Amino acid sequence: MPEQNYEESQLYKIRHSAAHVLAEAMLERFPAAKIAIGPPIEDGFYYDFDLPKAITEDDIKWVERRMKKILSQRHAFTMRELTPDEARALFHDQPYKLELIEDLARGRLDDNGAPIADPVATLTVYTQNKFTDLCRGPHVDSTKDIDPKAVSISLRPPAGAYWRGDEKRQQLTRIYGAAWETPADLRAHRQRLEEAVRRDHRVLGEKLDLFIIDSMVGKGLPLWLPDGAALRDTLERWLRDIQIERGYLPVVTPHLGNIELYKTSGHYPYYADSQYTPIDVDGDEFLLRPMNCPHHCRIYTSQPRSYRDLPLRYAEFGTVYRYEQSGELRGLTRVRGFTVDDAHLFVRPDQLLEEFQGVVKLIQHVFNALGMTDFRARLGTRDPESDKYVGDNALWEEATVAIIDACEGLGLDYHLEPGEAAFYGPKLDFIVRDVLKREWQLGTVQVDYNLPQRFDLTYVDRDNERKRPVMIHRAPFGSLERFIGILIEHFAGAFPPWLAPTQAIIIPIRESHNSYAREIEALLKARGLRVKADLQDRNMRSKIKQHRRLNIPWLLIVGDRDTADRTVSVRLRTDEDLGALPLEDFAAAAAANIQAQSQEIGL
Repeated sequence: MPEQNYEESQLYKIRHSAAHVLAEAMLERFPAAKIAIGPPIEDGFYYDFDLPKAITEDDIKWVERRMKKILSQRHAFTMRELTPDEARALFHDQPYKLELIEDLARGRLDDNGAPIADPVATLTVYTQNKFTDLCRGPHVDSTKDIDPKAVSISLRPPAGAYWRGDEKRQQLTRIYGAAWETPADLRAHRQRLEEAVRRDHRVLGEKLDLFIIDSMVGKGLPLWLPDGAALRDTLERWLRDIQIERGYLPVVTPHLGNIELYKTSGHYPYYADSQYTPIDVDGDEFLLRPMNCPHHCRIYTSQPRSYRDLPLRYAEFGTVYRYEQSGELRGLTRVRGFTVDDAHLFVRPDQLLEEFQGVVKLIQHVFNALGMTDFRARLGTRDPESDKYVGDNALWEEATVAIIDACEGLGLDYHLEPGEAAFYGPKLDFIVRDVLKREWQLGTVQVDYNLPQRFDLTYVDRDNERKRPVMIHRAPFGSLERFIGILIEHFAGAFPPWLAPTQAIIIPIRESHNSYAREIEALLKARGLRVKADLQDRNMRSKIKQHRRLNIPWLLIVGDRDTADRTVSVRLRTDEDLGALPLEDFAAAAAANIQAQSQEIGL
C-alpha cells in the first residue's frame, strides 16, 4: 500500500481498533496495570503497559482468547469530546494518560522552552464495550468490522520499551499484535515472520562468522571477522571503482574534529541529543564526528576554486558516531559507529540538474546490480510547522524544485513526504523492498544551499565574480553496516558468487590429494577468486556439511580421478551436483560469472 495513504486505510483503522481491544483485555487480566500508548505500526500494532508483574506465555494466551471474544461481540466504537479537566477526572488513576493530557492542554515545548504545538481546548476519547481511551482516531465503526481470526498477539514476544523513548524513564512492557483484513492475510504474515527469523542477520552473522558485538568493546560497535571484512571490502572496492570511473576523488578525513566545525555546520547543537559528550583536548573541545560533510567543506576551502574546477566530487567511506539508546540498538541495522559511503559534490547552479541525475543513476545501478530492483523514491521536504530547519526559504524552494525537475527529467516516480528533509535541505530517499517485502530506507541524495553559505564556499566565475556553489550530499548504501545487515537478510546469507566472502572451497577426499588441492587454490587465486583449500584432517562429509552451512557458492571435491584428469567435481551450496569439470573450464566460467557480478545461476 502507498505509504502516504496508510493512515486513511481500513487496515490502519482495524489495527488501531485492535490495539484498544488489546488494552481492554489486558486490564481485565491485570486490573492494576497502567496503560500508555497503542498505535498502529507498519505491519500491525502495539500497546505499552506498566504491569504489576512480568507477563507470561499463559497471560498472552488468555488475553488473545479474550480479545477474540470481545471482537466477536460487535461493540461500536464511539467518540466524544472532553475538556482537559474532564479528561483528567476520567483518567485520574492512569499517570501516563495524565501526562499526555497535560502536554496537550498546555501545548508542547521543546527542550529550550519554545512551543512545538498549540494548547488544545478539547480532547477526544473513544469507547468500545467497557474500555475508554484517550485517542484522536480513526477507528472502525464496530468490532464486527474486524475478523477475530485475522488478529493475533502471539506472533512476536513482548518487549521492553521506555516511556516516550527516554531510557531515563519507566521501562514498560510492549505487547505487539498483528491484525489483517482476512485470516489468509494473517497466515501469510505469520509465514513472513517465520522467514524473517530464519534470515535474521544477527543469527546469520554469527553462523557465517561475519561479525560480532563484544560487550567489552561496547554496544552498537560491531567487530568485523575475516569473512565479514572480506564482504565489506568487496562492496567498498566495487563502489569505489564505479565512483572513480564517474570522476569522484577519494579523500580521507579524521574521526573527530573541533566542536567549532560542527557549530558552523549546524550539526551541533541541532542534533546534540544524538552526539557524544565533547572531549577536552588542551583546552579545546573536540567531538566524535556525527557527519562527514563539514570535513569535506573544509577541503573545498583549502584552496581557491574556479568555475573550471567544478564539479568537484569528493568521496569517502567515512565512519561517524551517533548516540543511540541501548533499547534501539539492533545488530548491524542500528549501531553507534557506522561507515557512510559518503560523497559531496560541489557544483555550479547550471550543473545541478545533470549532476543530481547522475547520482540518481548511480544509486539505481547499485540497487539493480545487487538484485534489489523493487524500490521507490521519497522526496523529503521540510515541515512548515517545525523550526528545526536552517536557511533561507527561497533557497529551500529552489532546492526542492531542482530535485523535482531532476526526478521528472529521469521519469522517476516519487512521492512527497513533508518533515523528512535534512535540517539543511530537501532530500530524495530510496526505499527498497527486500524479498520479504519489508521496506528499508537506503540510498539518499540531498541538495544543499545552506552549508555552502555557512562555510562561505565560493568559486570565481568566468565573469571574475565570486559565486556560491551548490552542494549535493549522496550515499548509495547509506551506511555499510546497515546495508550489509539488510543484504544478509535479503540473500539469507547465500550471497551471489561475486559478493561471497569465500567463493569456492576445495575439499580433498584424502591427504594424498592435498597437493592437487593446493595447485587448484593457486590457480583460482591467480584468476582473482577468493578461494580456500580445506586441508584439515577431517572426514570429507563433515567438511561438505560445514561449508554448505557457510553458504560457500562452489564446493570443489577432488579425488584420484580428478587428480589424474585435472578436473574438479563441482557441487553447489544447494547440493546440486554438476559432476566433474575440467579445471580450466571451471576457472574460466567462475571468473566470468564473478566478473559479470551476476547472481548465482549455476555454471
